[in-house]
Amino acid sequence: MAAGRPDAQDHPPENGFTPLEHPVPRLLPHIDGSVLPSLGGFGKHQKQLVVLTWIPALFIGFSQFSDYFLLAQPNGTCVQPLATQSNWTAASPPVTVPGGAPALQLKDNGTGDGYGDGSGMLCACKEWRLELHTGLSQNVVTKWNLVCDSAWKVHIAKFSLLVGSIFGYLVMGVMADWFGRHPVLILSVLFMLVFGLSVAFSVNVTMFSTLRFFEGFCLAGLALSLYVLRIELCLPGWRFSMTMVASFVMVGGQLLMPGVAALCRNWPDRDDWQVLQIVIISPFVLMLPYVWIFPESLRWLLATQHYRRSKAMMLCIARKNQVDMTTEPSGVLTELEQELHKKPQRTCIVKMMSTRNLWKNIVVLCVNSLTGYGIHHCFARSMMDPEAQPTALCHADYYTMAGIAVATCLALCPAVGLMGRRGGLLTFMIITALASLLQLGLLNLIGKYSLRHDTVLRDTLNRKFSVAFSIIGMFSSHAVSTLSIFFCAEITPTVIRGGGLGLVLASAGFGMLTAPIMELHNQKGYFLHHVIFACCTLLCIICLLLLPEPRGQPLPESLADGETFTRQTLLHPGEQHLLLAKSDGDYSRVHDTPLHLSATGGATVAVATALAAVPASYALATGGEVIGNRAIANGV
Repeated sequence: MAAGRPDAQDHPPENGFTPLEHPVPRLLPHIDGSVLPSLGGFGKHQKQLVVLTWIPALFIGFSQFSDYFLLAQPNGTCVQPLATQSNWTAASPPVTVPGGAPALQLKDNGTGDGYGDGSGMLCACKEWRLELHTGLSQNVVTKWNLVCDSAWKVHIAKFSLLVGSIFGYLVMGVMADWFGRHPVLILSVLFMLVFGLSVAFSVNVTMFSTLRFFEGFCLAGLALSLYVLRIELCLPGWRFSMTMVASFVMVGGQLLMPGVAALCRNWPDRDDWQVLQIVIISPFVLMLPYVWIFPESLRWLLATQHYRRSKAMMLCIARKNQVDMTTEPSGVLTELEQELHKKPQRTCIVKMMSTRNLWKNIVVLCVNSLTGYGIHHCFARSMMDPEAQPTALCHADYYTMAGIAVATCLALCPAVGLMGRRGGLLTFMIITALASLLQLGLLNLIGKYSLRHDTVLRDTLNRKFSVAFSIIGMFSSHAVSTLSIFFCAEITPTVIRGGGLGLVLASAGFGMLTAPIMELHNQKGYFLHHVIFACCTLLCIICLLLLPEPRGQPLPESLADGETFTRQTLLHPGEQHLLLAKSDGDYSRVHDTPLHLSATGGATVAVATALAAVPASYALATGGEVIGNRAIANGV
């Protein structure tokens, strides 16, 4: 061994370079390609854990859609009005009077029809009789008479759950990257039980709103940790299908929620809304055994160099998948033994800003998620029939939105299978933009340039077209939001996947927050709101072309992996090399070309000279430029 080195020095290689030993490629960073296949791939153990992530999705669906019942607006009857002695009924959404105080409007016949323009009699009522049509006989609004001057408190209560979720996604995402997925999951479950059950015993609306904020915070941590764990358990071929099953389960919770509310009606000892809150929170008790039966993510342990814990977990997984690691030929366990001395290294989402491509991809997906959920509310409001009865309106709109969610999940599976993640996201975003622009522009054209005299037919057509475009827009915008979240989970490295996914989910929360904001302002500025989000869809279509295609690719583990995970060029590498070879011709005779060349010939020679001078520019060529350059090269 000692004699070999002088030998090498006596006969140095040509060109003065010393030969370097090629290092053996490491196996541990390639979790999808080396580690998981050596442990049995997507085996029995992983499948059992994925099923355990599906079950809480049903309970999360209950909690996310509980506002439709706990804070539903009732129909009100004024038993003791101030301005008149006659009884009258009114829909409870407030009307802002010139003095700035919300009130219910009373028409001349004594019947209030909800919104108005300020004409007629305004009534501030001393005593109300409120009636619900959402399955419950009493909720938070009827409990504390949150109508007229107190109606704004309902919107604050709606804000609280969403704002809590936004903060929860941001904070819990960072914690999941720093401390691990399992501690965030267990912590979220414990505090979800504490704050969720405390909501049922609120003594006033202020306490209710405050506790709902913390409930939303814990609900966000629970949803995010389960989503990340599910993604990190699966091999590339299983990721999307396993995620879509969880989406179906969550939509199932949305569909079952009216039935659960009906079962909680007319409870003898408690108010209906309190029983409903206890019923939707109590099932989270079933997740307490996850402390022992659900392990930490092996992918996160390896990415953050927790090698001692990784070794014990790998042996456990191999045993449950019935894989003999002693005869395992890949050498993963041997390499792991050599790395045990290394200390863990954690990464914060803030380091994303030092990258060149990764932060752009995440920002694009954040804007997509925000636009998808924001414009979804615009379509939902346009779909509602203002002339429908309150009971029919409530149930029809709720089940229509749930049905659209089911249809979206059904359509996403074949669409993503055929077009990939980026192609599917781009297609649904284009459909959303078209539905939005047609709804904003086509309906005005119908009223302005046709059917000017037949107002009944014009209004009927406007209404039908508006509903049709709204359903299409809700369908496609829901698909955009769902696919943006999944897209982010795939392209974000494991070391910051929690924080990156938290950013996209928080952006989705901001989009959903536009709904109660518009309601608080009595739908003022709704048209401008729709126009802004329609413009955002056009911006998103352009930005989506910058994203990579993660279908069938292993998950990136480190920031370096995420940085190299970029969009592939439209030109095949072989064609690119051939095109460059064609452009590297001999153009020495160009200098001897007479000055009286024809315009066409001179232009061709000038372009050919430029191509020969900068051949590297072809690597960045787009599809259209490639065709043009190829034609010029062939002509020359």
